[in-house]
Amino acid sequence: MYPLFLISGPCVIENFETTFEIALKLKQITTALKIPFIFKASFDKANRTSISSFRGPGFKKGLEILQNIKKGLDIKIISDIHFPEQAAKAADVLDIIQIPAFLCRQTDLICAAAKTGKPLNIKKGQFLSPFECSNIIEKARACGSKEITITERGTTFGYNNLVVDFRSIQIIKEMGVKVIFDATHSVQLPGGGGTSSSGESRFAPYLAKAAVAVGADGIFIETHPDPAKALCDGPNSIPLDSISSLLETLIKIRGAL
Repeated sequence: MYPLFLISGPCVIENFETTFEIALKLKQITTALKIPFIFKASFDKANRTSISSFRGPGFKKGLEILQNIKKGLDIKIISDIHFPEQAAKAADVLDIIQIPAFLCRQTDLICAAAKTGKPLNIKKGQFLSPFECSNIIEKARACGSKEITITERGTTFGYNNLVVDFRSIQIIKEMGVKVIFDATHSVQLPGGGGTSSSGESRFAPYLAKAAVAVGADGIFIETHPDPAKALCDGPNSIPLDSISSLLETLIKIRGAL
């Protein structure tokens, strides 16, 4: 069995220094634990609850920051795009292109990303059943994508909550793709803060353990040195100093399968 892999980083690029610090620490942790690691940070959070919420440095500056971190630390990078015209330029920097959950059915976006030849990580929309992922996968493959992963991040039934159906991991795996479990977005409370999303980060480690136990191939974790001060998704992020112990537990669960 191939090893469990980790996609992790802050929700959004706040600045170069903080983003680099997080990437460096995650590289040190995953190197010590011998876990394949892809660093994730968004250059633009285009779906914030409030128009006044921090979105990130933007496409051009954000890619420059990610490029510098990639070269400086020799790590793989993933980030999400929002428009088809971003795909080609993003592919010059990113090792994996991510399609955001809210945009997972956007045919033009998926096809533009697929045509770059880069691996795709498509986040399952909160509004979709796992069975509907077959349509998303078919789109990506029809446009030339050879490497596709689907990320499960819970399903919304409204009222500022998400529910995870762990059957979905096996259902999607049977479609011939690897499945990543997003432990931190799954405990998000969308719009739960009124003008921002809230979250219940204390439950994220439990969901991560359950996901690995039922066969998730990778784990997606948003982390920050001080989640209370994070400019995006702090309430559902796991503190950076808690990542190592959680990964040690997940490795043991993976090894028991």
